[in-house]
Formats: sequence, structure tokens, C-alpha cells
Amino acid sequence: MADPRERLRALEKSWYREMEAAATYRALAEREKNPRRRDILEKLTTAELGHAAKWEARIRELGGTPPDPSAVKPGLGLALQMASPEVIFRKLEANEARDLAADQALTSVLDEKSLAVLHEIAADDKDHAKILRVLGGPQSPRSALDLILKKERHVSGAGWVSDAIYGMNDGLGAVFGIVSGMAGYTGGSGIVLITGLAGTLASALSMGSSAYLAAKSQREVYQGEIAREKAEIEENPEEEREELELFYQLKGFTEEEARTLVARIREKPDHFLKTLVQEELGLSETTFPNPWRACLSATASTAVGGIIPVLPFFFTRGISAVIWAAALSILAHFGVGVAKSLVTTRPWWISGLEMTLVAVIAGALTYGLGLAFAIH
Repeated sequence: MADPRERLRALEKSWYREMEAAATYRALAEREKNPRRRDILEKLTTAELGHAAKWEARIRELGGTPPDPSAVKPGLGLALQMASPEVIFRKLEANEARDLAADQALTSVLDEKSLAVLHEIAADDKDHAKILRVLGGPQSPRSALDLILKKERHVSGAGWVSDAIYGMNDGLGAVFGIVSGMAGYTGGSGIVLITGLAGTLASALSMGSSAYLAAKSQREVYQGEIAREKAEIEENPEEEREELELFYQLKGFTEEEARTLVARIREKPDHFLKTLVQEELGLSETTFPNPWRACLSATASTAVGGIIPVLPFFFTRGISAVIWAAALSILAHFGVGVAKSLVTTRPWWISGLEMTLVAVIAGALTYGLGLAFAIH
């Protein structure tokens, strides 16, 4: 038989977790501009307050005094004010799972009536975690850095063109650094030509193999997620249906419209499966590049970019070759910067000048490094 005081402390902890969650959802709802998301957050607030009321009733029935609600503050600390909505919802989803585990750990000290309340609240908390997962947006298994780079570098439809531009940028930048350093070290001798060509070949092969493996990995990830989602549908089809309906409600559909749309989608199991993967994880087979095309694009574009600083050394040597290489490379950097503006939202002249500045700094530093090692 559990100590009555221990039982009351357990109920008070559960009450506090529900009140903290309610305060957090209320704070998010107050600053949410999207009416549908705000409505969902307000419903979550009401649900958590309802849970807290049930624990409060049990505390009173067992002869305890409920804690002071005014002492409860929203959770997540500074993250609630500073983190992005996606991060906040991920944290809240984790909190729901943590609170569920914490409540389950108290089963040994709860009485039968309190256990009934616990089981009822646990079912709701599982639904809340699912809602928060939807609010948090697509959960791609790719790293956050990869998503940031994608947002920064690509726009819809850029495809292999953007990969070619960035391959050329990488080849040009890497080989220009090599050529500048060796030019400073040797004064522009024939060795610069050999090292430049070697650097071009190495960069092109490295970029090509990386592009191939990255594209191949994306497809493997997609196939793995398809298999995982298929298993989830088989285990709990109604839960997956409700989740997809919620995705569509957040996009602006009414509950009835979302229900009708999902019902139509479910008529074709394969389509339902792929739609779930796309909505839940942000993965779509049509957006994945062909591994061999990505490889060839990256290899060729890197080689083109890398050969530019080397070209003058095919025809001349010494300081004149160094000057020509620097001039061509700086102009090429500006051109690549302008080309980058085609697949980003930045103004062409800012992108071009930025790349030019990078070229000047990189060239000066590596040339200076070569000169320093040349001094005996």
C-alpha cells in the first residue's frame, strides 16, 4: 500500500505537468498568426486544463490541497521565445512523450481511481504528440544543416542546373587556391600547370563521387521511409488517416473537406502511402536526382571550373601567366556568382561581387602563403 503523502505528491507532479503544458500552448496560441494553427493550440490548451482539473479533483478527494495555479509558468524556457516554431513543436512533442513516461512510472503509487484518470489522459497525450508532430512540419531524416543549405542554395525546379553551378564554383575556388599558392611558391613555373591539372582532376572526381553517393542515399532513405510508413499503416491505419487529415486541415481545408479528400486518397493504397511519406517527412520520389546524372553534372562542372585558372599556363609562364590566371579566375568567380542568382533569391550583382571578393581574398592569401614558403 503506497504512502498517502507519496500518492499526493505524485498527483501534484502530474497536475503541474498538465498546467505547464497548458500555459505553453496558451503562450504559443497568443502569438500564432495562422488561425487554424491557433485554433489547434487553443484546443490543446483546453485539453491540458481539463487534464489538470481531473488531477485537481483527485487531490481534493484524497484530502490534499491543489497547488497554486499562478505559480505555473510556460515550459521550454528561452527556447519558447527564441527558437523557430518547428523546433518548439519538436520539443513539445518530446515533452508529451516524456510526460507520458513520467506518469506511467507513477502507476505503483496510484490508487485504482487515479489509474483510471491516468489511462484516460495517456490516450489524449498520444493524440497530442501526433498533432505536434504535424504542426512541426515535415520530419525529413536529413540533417538540419542539409535542410538549411537546400533552402539557401536551391529554389523549386533548379535541379541539376543548380548542382552544376555549385560544382563549377567548388572547382574554380579550390583550383584557383592551388594555382595561386604554387604560383607564389614557384614564380609561375611549369609546375603550376601540373599541380593545377592534378587539382582539377581530383576535385572533379571527388565532387562527382560525392554527388552520386548523395543522390543514391536520398533514394535509399526514401525507400526505407516508405517501408516504415507502410508498416505503420498496417499496424494502425486509423491513426495514419487522422494524421493525414490533420495535415490537410493545416493547409486550409475544413475538417469535412480533409476527411473527404483522405477518403478518396485511401481508395488507392500506394497513393495513400506515398502521400503520407510526402506530407509527414517532406520526401517525394519525383524530387530526387538521378544518381548518374548528378555524378556527371558535378564532375563536368567541377572540371570546367577547375580548368579556368590553369588555362594561361598552357601558353605562357612566369608573372604574365600568374596575372592572366588571376584575371580569368576573378572574372569567372563573378560569372559564377551571377549564375548562382538564377537558383537563389539574391540580386545578381550582390552574388557576383561576393564571389569576386572571395576570389580576391583566397588568391591573395594562397599567393602570400606560396611566397612565404619560397623565401629561404
